[in-house]
Amino acid sequence: MAESADSNEEFWKVHMRLMTRSAQLTEEDITVVTREIGLENEEPQQADVVAEKAKTRIDADIRSAQASGVRFTPTFFINDRRYDGPWDESSLTDAMLGRLGHRMQSAALDFAAWGPSAGVLLLLATIVAVLLSNLRVGDEFERLMHENVGFLIGTEAFGISLRHWINDGLLTVFFLVVGLEIKREMTVGRLATTATAILPIAAAIGGMLAPALMYWLLIPSGPWEHGWGIPMATDTAFAVAIIAMMGRRVPVELRIFLTAAAIVDDIGSIAIVALFYSEELNLLYAAASVALGLLLWFFNRAHVYRVSMYLLLGVTLWACVYASGFHASLAGIVLALLIPTRPPANLRALIGQADTIIAAEAQRGDVLRRGPSLPALRALDAIHDRIESPADRLLRYAGTRSSYLILPLFALANAGVEITPAVWSGHELLMLAIVAGLFVGKPVGIMAACAIAVRLGITTKPEAYSWQQLLGAAALAGIGFTMSLFIAGQAFTETTDFAAAKIAVFLASILSAMAGALLLLTAGKHSTNRAAAIGDKATRPRLGQWAPIPRVRERNIERQSGGHGKGVGDH
Repeated sequence: MAESADSNEEFWKVHMRLMTRSAQLTEEDITVVTREIGLENEEPQQADVVAEKAKTRIDADIRSAQASGVRFTPTFFINDRRYDGPWDESSLTDAMLGRLGHRMQSAALDFAAWGPSAGVLLLLATIVAVLLSNLRVGDEFERLMHENVGFLIGTEAFGISLRHWINDGLLTVFFLVVGLEIKREMTVGRLATTATAILPIAAAIGGMLAPALMYWLLIPSGPWEHGWGIPMATDTAFAVAIIAMMGRRVPVELRIFLTAAAIVDDIGSIAIVALFYSEELNLLYAAASVALGLLLWFFNRAHVYRVSMYLLLGVTLWACVYASGFHASLAGIVLALLIPTRPPANLRALIGQADTIIAAEAQRGDVLRRGPSLPALRALDAIHDRIESPADRLLRYAGTRSSYLILPLFALANAGVEITPAVWSGHELLMLAIVAGLFVGKPVGIMAACAIAVRLGITTKPEAYSWQQLLGAAALAGIGFTMSLFIAGQAFTETTDFAAAKIAVFLASILSAMAGALLLLTAGKHSTNRAAAIGDKATRPRLGQWAPIPRVRERNIERQSGGHGKGVGDH
């Protein structure tokens, strides 16, 4: 009805009449306001024209809202950005005044929401590591990485270097996240059906076999032959960051393909580390690891959903796997596979329960001073726990920390390399094999596997992207940073061999990033489904528009409305 007004002034007049009548508009309210503004006296033909114009504006509002991320009304936009925090007075005041805590939280959320953010942070950590290695402080930093850190229980002591805590301890959380991601993709995600799973799985397998074969053909028997796993890995953070920076040039379907293939690739890399890069096995601790795995499986089948129980057993499993001689990262994958998912909750029932609890608490005289009672808080906690499965909750909490803390720390601890003539001399063949495996073997293996799978009719290539765009994504898969460095550290004990492998991985990753970006930039444009923000920007605010009303006018509107505080676009 408000959208039927002819002017901006009339729009707000009708808007305020509707919003101040009652908390829940009824048909009688609409009839009364229609009579007040004279719409009922219009000719039917004229009324149809006005209604069609109003419908066009409302449809534009809805599209604009979707583009701005509006999920419900009222939605608040404060200082030109959508506000997603609590609606209590203190939180809204912090946001409107732009206090430091709110600004810091908003900046962190904006950075995390930026597609390439994880890759950029990883790149910065890598640059810092290389600079540290080639400056005077490099020796001090290296001594810090070799500093022994541990704990003492009675007469028993356990300690490993700081670098080992990062590589064997923190990186296990990264592998846990990878395992949780592949589990989600195979249950409710992009790998849940055979039709969607075959193409990225085939690509990942081809992208692992071809680089390893190329390395094996170039490297003769000797101390370097054990490094065949180095060019097999894809760095998900860097590859996805670059493809995200392409923006609309890259179809969403291609991003999904690359992400799914990279996740499968990570699982393959972890399996290779566990099978081929483990130390001498201790059968006693290996048996203890199997027993803990069976206990986790029993809890899963018994519908035990307490995350703390799985984390406690997961830490014990990590210690046993580490002591057994298998690489400790294997514990992260096992834990991820055995943490239970859960059937979707009945949200209607849970919302009804929460409303009942909150309504009962609101009747207490001291609720505003002391807050909800302890039984009410426990009941609300139980509702919150039921909304999310343990696997989803752990992925939500650990995923961000893995991308923005663990991987940059890994790069800082492992990416440093002292660039000296000794590193280059005598290692040309090793570096050539790694660069060829990542830069050439990766895209060749991925494209060959995809072509064979499509040719055999076991899958189809989505029409949303071309073969050239698929080749661009395959080239980006040659960025093998994190896992390649990790496997190189396991494969080579000689410092110069490891340094040469690092440089080769850097060179191959740079070449792959440049080639992939060039192929994607020059590829033809393909249609994609995107929400378009369409609206009349000149005269009146659109639903979800970022800066719809000048602030002085917003204050006047609030006074006119009696302080109801309706969100922008709440018609």
